[in-house]
Amino acid sequence: MTDTTRVGVVGLGYVGLPLSIAMHRAGYEVVGVDVDTETVERLQDGESTVSDISDSDVAAAVEEGITFTTEYSALADVDGVSICVPTPLRKTDTPDLSFVIDAAERLAPMVPDGCTVILESTVYPGATNEVVGEALTENGATVGEDIYLAFSPERIDPGNEEYGPTEIPKVLGGVTQACGDHAVALYEPVFDEIVRVESATEAELVKLLENTFRAVNIGLINELAQIAHELDVNIWNAIDAAATKPFGFMPFYPGPGLGGHCIPIDPFYLTWKASQQGIDTRFIHLADTVNREMPGHVVQRVVEQLNDRGVALSNAEILVLGAAYKPDVSDTRESPAIDIINELEDWNASVAYHDPFVSELDILGERYESIELTTDRLEGVDCVVLVTDHSQFDIGEIVDHSSLLFDTRNATAEHAGDNIVRL
Repeated sequence: MTDTTRVGVVGLGYVGLPLSIAMHRAGYEVVGVDVDTETVERLQDGESTVSDISDSDVAAAVEEGITFTTEYSALADVDGVSICVPTPLRKTDTPDLSFVIDAAERLAPMVPDGCTVILESTVYPGATNEVVGEALTENGATVGEDIYLAFSPERIDPGNEEYGPTEIPKVLGGVTQACGDHAVALYEPVFDEIVRVESATEAELVKLLENTFRAVNIGLINELAQIAHELDVNIWNAIDAAATKPFGFMPFYPGPGLGGHCIPIDPFYLTWKASQQGIDTRFIHLADTVNREMPGHVVQRVVEQLNDRGVALSNAEILVLGAAYKPDVSDTRESPAIDIINELEDWNASVAYHDPFVSELDILGERYESIELTTDRLEGVDCVVLVTDHSQFDIGEIVDHSSLLFDTRNATAEHAGDNIVRL
């Protein structure tokens, strides 16, 4: 690949936009395609649509020649295309590959012979070849000869300032040996390290392994946190002590529930594929059950604490701090805060929230706006529930002005007080 290599990125969300900017910085001529007109117009105007990419980054890239468009026809002469579209779950917890199918079918008549197509969207093992490969070869093309197809799982961690998109080792596997060779050639100038595996299916499993590992271990520590509470043991201290063992232990931490697009969802892509092979994924289902119960566990603990203070939750004013699923991002996908607010409302509590990154929420059709966080507001509620530990939060001020603070993240570890209750 040369500096004049022309590449396309389909899907300009939290994966596709950073990839587009990274490829542009690597010297490629980049065309970013998204079916959402508003997203494309904002990017054309130099406005970023994801938190990890600044407006100035986008504006500079546009000034230097990067193209953002809704037209797949702009990909007619590219050397490579990366597909970065969403892969959600259906209501039945089965894979929804409709966005991938749509992208592949739109690409099929556009991409030229010799083009390298790399799928980054999380899919079940085998889907790159079965779904994308089938669409791209409907016109008679042969994968590995006329067109080159590979899978490379996105590993972006929104809000992570330590590891940028190009600094995280890039796993990659081709449908054929030639496909892998072409995909490596396309990505090597962009990423610091390429980790090539034997096949696209193996690369697909790598992604599911990573996030299933996390989901199962988080489920375990969430269950242990509930046990520790009943035993009157500080689970956070227990984890810290266990983590001093220099081998055989990796710390995971409890929380109010899983959030984001990956960990709550990806394991079900694996369970679906496993079920096709007649395998019952018991660990995954059990971990999911525990993790889904955590918002309810948080609310029940709040009920207990308020009862001890002679306050019924149905008459209480609750302030939820944090609506995003993780610190210092605006992403609310699958956020446990949503379930917690919904359950508090079911108890007829009066609920408000504050999040410096999330100005408004829509929960089952009801619209919430982030309130201003003031000492009067903290002092005026019956309980503050810290759900997301944003770095902007002044934990000392929150502790000092809350009559009851339920901390689901151990953000108050350096503070003491009878008003602090930890998960």
